[in-house]
Amino acid sequence: MDSENHTCCSGKGHSMERFMEVCLLLSLREGPLHGYGLAEHLVPYGFSQEDLNISTLYRTLRKMESEGFVVSDWELGGQGPKKRVYRITSEGEADLDDWINILRHRKTRIEKVLHVYGKTLVSPEKDGGERENENH
Repeated sequence: MDSENHTCCSGKGHSMERFMEVCLLLSLREGPLHGYGLAEHLVPYGFSQEDLNISTLYRTLRKMESEGFVVSDWELGGQGPKKRVYRITSEGEADLDDWINILRHRKTRIEKVLHVYGKTLVSPEKDGGERENENH
């Protein structure tokens, strides 16, 4: 995640590992990728290359493989070291669909919280001295 969000949310007791799993499944839905390719795919979802611990990424991929959400094979041919390539399974597709439904529901709830919070920030000078009662 970017340093601003990381600082803002540090110490709040939440784990981004589950969110990373969703992002990995979504990336693999586009096609097979190796670990470093997946790390690059995480950047648009808010994971920075600097903050992303590659061992956490591989540990997460191994866990997802043991759960049957991804499979991996060694890439054959080419120069340099062999790379493990990951693919999404049908179970992974189903898990991704479940997570997308959960995220849509959470997004709706979060938007409501942000809307109410934004309304509470209106100063009495700006709203003519009247402030809506958010509890009723």
